[in-house]
Amino acid sequence: MNEECINYQSRTYPSGEVARFCRLDLAPEAPWRCPQSCPSYRRRMADVGWVHGSLIEPPVEDEPASGPEVIALLADAEAVIDAVAPQVLADQLKEDRKKGRRLFRRKS
Repeated sequence: MNEECINYQSRTYPSGEVARFCRLDLAPEAPWRCPQSCPSYRRRMADVGWVHGSLIEPPVEDEPASGPEVIALLADAEAVIDAVAPQVLADQLKEDRKKGRRLFRRKS
């Protein structure tokens, strides 16, 4: 991954697992590589030349065996999630309204 790109993000969970991804979802082989000539690549300028301390994230794990069939499988899995997500969110909002909870609160 182009860690110096402004679209690169990472999150470290309490378990120690690190998620690395393109926030524009343009890196189908994340966290191992971005597309060769990504049209949205822009160098991050805020931390250029900084010295990072000990809280820097661990190195990326070794890339598993991959091929076109694995990429297709992951794309299919993402399509399934994308297809059900709106209904799941609508059901959760409906349930929250029944219980009197609000996802977003208005400021007075």
